[in-house]
Amino acid sequence: MSEKQKKPQKLKARLPRGFVDRSAADIHATNEMIAKIREVYERYGFDPVETPLFEYTDALGKFLPDADRPNEGVFSLQDDDDQWMSLRYDLTAPLARHVAENFNEIQLPFRTYRAGYVFRNEKPGPGRFRQFMQFDADTVGAPGVQADAEMCMMMADTMEALGIKRGDYVIRVNNRKVLDAVLDAVGLAGEGKAGQRLTVLRALDKMDKFGLTGVQLLLGPGRKDESGDFTKGAGLDDIQIMRLLNTLGWGERGSGPDSSVNDRLTIFNLRDRLEEYGVATAGADELLLINDLVRAADYDESRIKIDPSVVRGLEYYTGPVFEAELTFDVTNEKGEKVVFGSVGGGGRYDGLVSRFMGQPVPATGFSIGVSRLMTALKNLGKLGQDEVLGPVLVTVMDGDVESMGRYQRFTQELRAAGIRAEMYQGNWKKFGNQLKYADRRGSPIAIIQGGDERAEGVVQIKDLIEGKRLSGEIEDNATWREARVAQETVSETNLVAKVKEILAAQAEDRRRAG
Repeated sequence: MSEKQKKPQKLKARLPRGFVDRSAADIHATNEMIAKIREVYERYGFDPVETPLFEYTDALGKFLPDADRPNEGVFSLQDDDDQWMSLRYDLTAPLARHVAENFNEIQLPFRTYRAGYVFRNEKPGPGRFRQFMQFDADTVGAPGVQADAEMCMMMADTMEALGIKRGDYVIRVNNRKVLDAVLDAVGLAGEGKAGQRLTVLRALDKMDKFGLTGVQLLLGPGRKDESGDFTKGAGLDDIQIMRLLNTLGWGERGSGPDSSVNDRLTIFNLRDRLEEYGVATAGADELLLINDLVRAADYDESRIKIDPSVVRGLEYYTGPVFEAELTFDVTNEKGEKVVFGSVGGGGRYDGLVSRFMGQPVPATGFSIGVSRLMTALKNLGKLGQDEVLGPVLVTVMDGDVESMGRYQRFTQELRAAGIRAEMYQGNWKKFGNQLKYADRRGSPIAIIQGGDERAEGVVQIKDLIEGKRLSGEIEDNATWREARVAQETVSETNLVAKVKEILAAQAEDRRRAG
């Protein structure tokens, strides 16, 4: 064997498909957004709870809207006791397990919120990831649709707390009972049609993605995408498709309900059509109650809108369903102006907890897609606009133990005062590299103490932000050295106070500039 063959191969650094690394800026922006959402949830009386990333596979159930992966869209593994476990695909199914397991200890109605990552074993694509964050709120144990109405109001309040102004969002509301009645009206009643019903719901849920023509193909014979992949359709005939789309408000106009029609009139027209088909009108009656409740609380139709075209893809919904949609235009990857669309949704799922209990346990909730909403807020200039301030850098001029100890003490004093700070850890002998490092880190201030300063018990404090500004006004090195740009000397005892003063002045400058 040759020496070349014996040489170990370098491991290739590569990210799994459908996953992303997150930068400090993204993490800070996410934390900022989640804090604002949490404040609204807390104001409504919701408390946090946390469930693990893994659940037993049978506890999650098979409710995903896409079944195009060999293991039903979830990541699963078998434990050493032969039990199958899966990474959670949403935060709702684990909550149902948690409630059932702790049913005798929790107080009903159980009002809770959770933020965390979920996982989908789906084919990755542009904007479609296998790991993403959701932020949910749920009420378990409240059977009346007033709980659903409150969810819609809380969604509206959340949008506004994030800086999305009225007119740029709308909460659209429908009812799965309406959808079930319409499916009955087109001949899909009974257990024997369950698979076909689910295929229809998944097709309707693709309206935003594929448009009316694409959905008609998915409701009928099937659809071939740009890559040539074929998705089998629901097999409805033209009459069934037209009756279905007309009832949901798509058939006549092809673009959803007419926004100029009063919501009460929309509901009355819907109920009349269901009565004409001889199917249940309970869903329309519940929509009317939700409409009256939110209007009484001063949420008008520009904020919460009754919309029979709303379809939620998850199979477990049993009553009202809702979506938070952003209505402003953005430019897509093809350079086209499109409406931003949905950033979250949810609905009533009265059967999910009941699977464990053998008794009815009503529940309703909604989920915000954190990453998608963060993209929207950045588009609006409402998030992540402020540069994350780097740490104050304590530079290293001498490497002996005594000097290093003093530098470390300065760093700890700054930290103890609540100031973000770090001591330089690289090759200290090249001082220029330390200031380059501070610049790359976005450090606002550098602390410098050489032998002369140490003997006098003082430090040099360099305002790096002001220094950058002034450097543009100085034309030669001699002037630079004379000016000692944005740098002053203070005693060691005044170090923290002076740093605070400079940071406060920098913050005021940013505020004025913003």
